[in-house]
Amino acid sequence: MGRLIGVLATEQITCGLVEDHELTGPLRSFPEENTGLEDDLLGGMPAEGIAESISREIAALATGLTVEAIGVAVPGINRDGVIEESPNLQQLEGINLQAMIQAPAPLFLFNDGDVMAAGIAAARGQLDRLIRVWTLGNGVGFGRYPWTEGAWEGGHSVVSLDPKERFCGCGGVGHLEGILGQRAIRLRFLDLEPEEVFENAASGDARCLAFYKLAHRALAAATATSIHMEGPGKFFITGPNARYIDLSLLNLYLGEMVKMSALQGSLFELISTNREIGVIGAAVNAERALGK
Repeated sequence: MGRLIGVLATEQITCGLVEDHELTGPLRSFPEENTGLEDDLLGGMPAEGIAESISREIAALATGLTVEAIGVAVPGINRDGVIEESPNLQQLEGINLQAMIQAPAPLFLFNDGDVMAAGIAAARGQLDRLIRVWTLGNGVGFGRYPWTEGAWEGGHSVVSLDPKERFCGCGGVGHLEGILGQRAIRLRFLDLEPEEVFENAASGDARCLAFYKLAHRALAAATATSIHMEGPGKFFITGPNARYIDLSLLNLYLGEMVKMSALQGSLFELISTNREIGVIGAAVNAERALGK
């Protein structure tokens, strides 16, 4: 496959040219780095403005070049280019973003978690394998490679039957994100920041230690659900809150939940990711979509 463009539109818009699953030049970002505006710019921008900004960045990259396909990643559920749900960019809900973006080549829209999974697969030379990724941050994202139709909102897996577990940003009861998401931890511990919760757990504080175990059991439960639906495999854990995860404890809990011999053998790995990985993953998924 020839030259591709990958675009990651989450807190900011980042895009780059990709060939042979590698970047071929510097990334472009809007807004530019170190402006101090990145966290809130897209959240406060109307859908038309986001589409225009993505179109402008694509045009700047593609000037004078032949591009085979373009992949654009945004948070939320999208089908055939229409954003059905996007808690982080609510102004996009119901919008056919794919149709609004001006592009010089076939353009495909993907979930941002899925392109992270694709980018990791490309970086590891594992494009022939099933790869799943948990991203632990303000919410909990789930990415899957190879991309296939589906909502894949794994962060909203139900991991508790306790009706008091109402901390998920979507309003659902008992969700993984309602336990392990940064926002949810703040709501649960109004007197502590998330990092303090995990520090206190390490020091033996009973309340924080109980939550520490709950968080690991919840992540194990959501992983076990994925394994029981799609089989065993590699699960990567990334994001700012991945640093709080104890793989030994997570594996212990997962072993209690997955007992069928045919479903044994899953592995966890903690990794750091960046926007470059997402850009490459968006291009990889566009390449696969073009080939179907």
